[in-house]
Amino acid sequence: MLLTQEELAEQLGISVKHFSEVERGLTGLSIENLIQLSDLLGLSLDYMLKGEEQQTNWDTVIAALRRLPKEKEPLVLELLQLCLKIAQN
Repeated sequence: MLLTQEELAEQLGISVKHFSEVERGLTGLSIENLIQLSDLLGLSLDYMLKGEEQQTNWDTVIAALRRLPKEKEPLVLELLQLCLKIAQN
């Protein structure tokens, strides 16, 4: 899912101008906004801060699950339970 600069700024609760300044390295984000942005983009904080990907497979799964719409959670839970049953056989 691709998000525009405007959509990211809105979801972070900051102005597009501020987000543009962050992208250009003129200003930074609060820790809370940085964590929220990493969740929105599905990137680890290690990668965002250091440019190194230290994400495990579970980190990737958790980041993807966080981006799911609430109404899809029951379906995903059902799929995960099915996967567990298959893995046990």
